[in-house]
Amino acid sequence: MACPQVCMGAMLQCSFGVAPSSLSVLPTARVMAGGRPAATIMDHAPLLNILPFGMCSSPANPMVAAATAAALGVLTPMPCIPATAAPWIPGGAPTVLLGGMPALDANSTLMCNWGGVIKIAMPGQFTVLVP
Repeated sequence: MACPQVCMGAMLQCSFGVAPSSLSVLPTARVMAGGRPAATIMDHAPLLNILPFGMCSSPANPMVAAATAAALGVLTPMPCIPATAAPWIPGGAPTVLLGGMPALDANSTLMCNWGGVIKIAMPGQFTVLVP
């Protein structure tokens, strides 16, 4: 089943974040989707591709754990600093390559080292589909 190709400006949501974020994609693959640079599974660099999600409430995040301990066990969210070390997990069988890397589709997920699951809320365009 085809789903939309993800591109620059896609809206992302983290399971431990309080606000959505947008995906930033450098035009390294030189492929456009809906007039914007198309993303691959390798577009996962923290603070370059993956921007902060406002505040983080994951107890596995060392900053949240320290603030929670200082608040005598009351969960205390802290500013989000994404920790995405591994590439996106494709939502289906990666059949399309962009610059030698699998294309990022709207069903893909990304794991944060602090336990959050990042999903694509809006792919950034709806005209280009990935088979």
